[in-house]
Amino acid sequence: MNILFAVSEATPFAKTGGLADVAGALPIALAERGHRVHLFLPLYREIKEQQPKLTETASITISLGAEEVVGSIVSLPSEHPNLRISLVRQDDFFDRPFLYGPAGKEYLDNGIRFIFFCRAVLEAVTALDLKIDIYHTHDWQTALIPVYLKTLYKDLPRYRGGSLFTIHNLGYQGIQDKKLMPMTGLDWQEFTFERLEFFDRLNLLKGGLVYADALSTVSQAYSREIERPEFGFGLESVLQLRRDDLYGILNGVDYKEWNPADDPLISNHFRLGRMAGKKLCKKKLATAFNLPHEERLPLIGMVSRLVPQKGFDLILPLLKKAVEFTAQFIFLGTGDPEIEKGLTTLARQYPSQVAFIQGYDNRLAHLIEAGADIFLMPSHYEPCGLNQMYSLRYGTVPLVRAVGGLDDSITSFNLENGSGNGFKFSAYTTAALEQTLKEALQLYQNPRLWRKLRQNGMRNDFSWSQSAIKYEELYRKVDFRNKEHG
Repeated sequence: MNILFAVSEATPFAKTGGLADVAGALPIALAERGHRVHLFLPLYREIKEQQPKLTETASITISLGAEEVVGSIVSLPSEHPNLRISLVRQDDFFDRPFLYGPAGKEYLDNGIRFIFFCRAVLEAVTALDLKIDIYHTHDWQTALIPVYLKTLYKDLPRYRGGSLFTIHNLGYQGIQDKKLMPMTGLDWQEFTFERLEFFDRLNLLKGGLVYADALSTVSQAYSREIERPEFGFGLESVLQLRRDDLYGILNGVDYKEWNPADDPLISNHFRLGRMAGKKLCKKKLATAFNLPHEERLPLIGMVSRLVPQKGFDLILPLLKKAVEFTAQFIFLGTGDPEIEKGLTTLARQYPSQVAFIQGYDNRLAHLIEAGADIFLMPSHYEPCGLNQMYSLRYGTVPLVRAVGGLDDSITSFNLENGSGNGFKFSAYTTAALEQTLKEALQLYQNPRLWRKLRQNGMRNDFSWSQSAIKYEELYRKVDFRNKEHG
């Protein structure tokens, strides 16, 4: 099949979160299965700085209301013959120091930037003479592409492909002032409660939910959760109407990047059956975070965006009584200033137990996965989550809340039969987190059971090859249905 993959970030080019990991790995997995994949993303400043071999392949002009905006399509070399990488260049929009805005803020014109990107991707289909069977778009930044396929481009023979819209995080919807409606080029008749209108504002993500031929989320549990008010962010009724077209496919892991046996970002390698390197990683991790190294104390790590979604309203109260736990805690991330302040304060209060490094460092992130004993993910909601799956491969036991992909991928350890790969709790309370943490710390004191638990996780396989097959099946279903009705 010919698959157009439009996304706002993808590793190794540009990344702010898990979306980039998906967009970096899934197209390759699909290409390796014989499909022709055309990956489109904006040409950000950081990509220009990293990629000197940029070749301009087409010029495009997009109408944004009364203004004509000129851009171009730039190609990047690809190591896979079935994968073509194209970047949308428009320096006024994308040649900036951040993808979406500085930490905790958004660029005021993000709506306009990604309206342009969506139109540019579709214009590139003609400019590059592409034949597309499936348009796979992701999150609010590319949600207008399915809308355009059913409106502005519906009568153009070249644009007969079906569309799949994937929701990576329903909490981010690209809600704009309705005055941007003329910028989209769409008729005002699209601005209704049944379509793009959302409390008298323009909801870009809602467009993808309404117009795409099929919808998917990044875990089966999350596909069910978002039909409920607690997780639906005001769009649960739309998703209930589309229930028959909504699928859940758990994200995969790129084990070429996340493998303790040959990870280039850690200096001590290990694998199942040869775990000495993990002890050395733990010692280096403690040193990196300026904590005293004590093998008998479990080291609990967390790499995360510092936002309420990730459960910090449970974590911060828990850490205020850190002395009650025979454990050390380390945190790496950036985000909400109040959360950053809270972690900084706790690290000063408990210098031998709590450590926090503000920012993101990929080498440190890998060292945390390799050196920690327990990985903490008590999320309020978590569409998929990837760190719990990275942790399993590195022999780091996940402690998670039973939501979304965390619920799908983690099974509580069973003392009676030795099954399970982690620790899991349901109620979103500090008390529930504390109780589960105490259970984990108690099990850590039993080396035989802890070794069994760790081995269970390291044997799990969450490779992208498994997920790619499920996406392939969904593409074929969309393509068949589209041709049947076409």
